[in-house]
Amino acid sequence: VQLQASGGGLVQPGGSLRLSCAASGRTISLRAMGWFRQVPGKEREFVASIDLSGRRTNTADSVKGRFTIARDNAKNTVYLQMSGLKPEDTAVYYCARNKIGNFYQTSADDYSYWGQGTQVTVSS
Repeated sequence: VQLQASGGGLVQPGGSLRLSCAASGRTISLRAMGWFRQVPGKEREFVASIDLSGRRTNTADSVKGRFTIARDNAKNTVYLQMSGLKPEDTAVYYCARNKIGNFYQTSADDYSYWGQGTQVTVSS
């Protein structure tokens, strides 16, 4: 499985972006998926995750109410809709697949098949 995150860019505070995570190779439809972010010098931080069906999600408190995760299994794609962006949201955003299908896990160690990430910069 290869995961490719896209959709990042430069946005002003308060703006919005939608990130996409496209899977190639084997389908992603059999596992829970997650989004993480990382800034230089810090550990990778959990952002949001979604179960196989797409009906259950888990969102970090730091982005709750501003970020929404969704998936389209027919397109092998997971999305992260981000609104109300703040400078502290600046990071490289990664998507990954949960190793055992437990969408409630928030540790990066519980995920695999990391893509190369997409840079999100929030600045005026």
